[in-house]
Amino acid sequence: MTVRPSAESVGRAASLGAISHQLADALDPLLRRLDAIIGGYESTAGVLGTPEGHGGLARTGRPDQLLHSEWLLADEAPDEFLRRYADRELLHLAPESTTDTGRGRVVALVDTGPAQAGAGRLVQLAVLLVLHRRAVARGTELLVGVLGDPSGRLLGGDLAEVLPRWLVARRHADPTPEDVRRAEESLADGDRAWLLASPRLAEQLPSRKGVLSTEETGWTADGAARVAIRVDGGPKAELPLPSGAVAVRALRGSEFRRGGVVFAPLPGGTGALPAFTTDSATLLARGRDASVLLVVRLPPSTAHFAGSARPRRHQLRGQVVAAGRTGRRLLVYYVDRSRLLLHVSGSRLGEPGRYDVDLADLGLDAAALPALAHQPVLPLVRDGEDLVVPLAGHWRRIAPGGRVTLDGPVVSTAGGRPFVRAREPRLFDGELPPGVAECEYLVHGAGGLLAWSEDDFGWDIRTRKGERRYLELPGGGDVIAIIEDESGAPVLLTCTRDAHLVRAVREGQVRTLTDFSGGPAVPAVHPRWPMIAAEPRPGRLRAGNAATGKTLLSIENDE
Repeated sequence: MTVRPSAESVGRAASLGAISHQLADALDPLLRRLDAIIGGYESTAGVLGTPEGHGGLARTGRPDQLLHSEWLLADEAPDEFLRRYADRELLHLAPESTTDTGRGRVVALVDTGPAQAGAGRLVQLAVLLVLHRRAVARGTELLVGVLGDPSGRLLGGDLAEVLPRWLVARRHADPTPEDVRRAEESLADGDRAWLLASPRLAEQLPSRKGVLSTEETGWTADGAARVAIRVDGGPKAELPLPSGAVAVRALRGSEFRRGGVVFAPLPGGTGALPAFTTDSATLLARGRDASVLLVVRLPPSTAHFAGSARPRRHQLRGQVVAAGRTGRRLLVYYVDRSRLLLHVSGSRLGEPGRYDVDLADLGLDAAALPALAHQPVLPLVRDGEDLVVPLAGHWRRIAPGGRVTLDGPVVSTAGGRPFVRAREPRLFDGELPPGVAECEYLVHGAGGLLAWSEDDFGWDIRTRKGERRYLELPGGGDVIAIIEDESGAPVLLTCTRDAHLVRAVREGQVRTLTDFSGGPAVPAVHPRWPMIAAEPRPGRLRAGNAATGKTLLSIENDE
């Protein structure tokens, strides 16, 4: 018999998958109590629908739903059976059913003003997790509306995308009943809306249903330890809060499973993983063997190349780690036993072995090498007489003779994600405006082209001419690059995490780049020209115009 996971268990996994295990454990008592409280106010009429077999296992149920193995236990070990019955350890088949009722969206309207700072926000986080689990179990979605937000938009998408945007949506003033009324105008028929607010705002809305208010009631040396929850003016329920350290990390977003760009894990044998590692028009890719580097020279303009090409194959003696073209030289770092050796294609770069270095000096060990083989080739940059490469979370400067020094953190690889050139501030060829360096969401292009955001939705843009623009993004994708089209208008390139659907977003238009979508990894975008490269199918690379999505070059990859 095949037992499917229940809708409840799927919803729980989807909700807790957006936060760390430590935060999930710390919030567990609060989540259980909130789930019971909210469940008492949710209408159950018509939810069960039509029975449809069994959807999983449960600790409770009718006697006829007990597993056959449990009845066997009753015959063979009746005392153990009674003990398990008393401790609710007996396993039952959980009935599954189809829902005949309409599945309106679940909406959380949140008060992010000063009155809900700290403990109130922690409770909101827990409530969002509970509502998201219930929404998934009912086959619908969770949306979040911020009271007082001038745009009036509802935040949607994966919970891992919603939580960071909710966290940064702080308001400088407490919302009013008029803000609630405006937010409710964005709701559709059939939506189930909860209002997460301060007691003061809740008192101003005596006739509204679905109002959950929070106030602090107990403190320790580390801060608030208990809160009082009240729903629709009913009796108060005191609930525990997580410890101070976990609470602080949660309110800073460091316990969320996300990053500026969150890439899906790359399994083994993902493909060529194309990359532009320097400003030259050279496309680098991996072969099936980690020691093979494929190199394609492209004309320095997307308007002047067309047709097909075959990459040049470079066979190294070990796994390729980083590579880059400087002038007419191709520099490649590869692994040979416990050392990183430099291979030079072109004119010599001093004496052989001049830039060879031990892996330990670079913060690497043998256990980290397989993960690097499943990511695009890292950039290798020449800076004067030194070589600079991003490894193990830091830029490493390698001087002649093999001396290694740290040269600053690699910002784009925070959270363990692959290197993203367009998100690395040190590779930006201009001045960052005040406060932009601290923005978690930032991408840059050539000639001072820059875009940044506080919530990954509304993006401020500075063009190469110094003009300021603003773009709002549709949900469902991470920004991977910024370019300008032929008219000089800025274009943000986004890529979804699962299907790798690539879109070009400009003011008033969203274009899907079908030819560069659906591959095993995120496409590569050139740092200087509007050039994009992807491997939509194994063995076939494509390069083309990132603004129009037109394929201009097909690259045959037999490796």
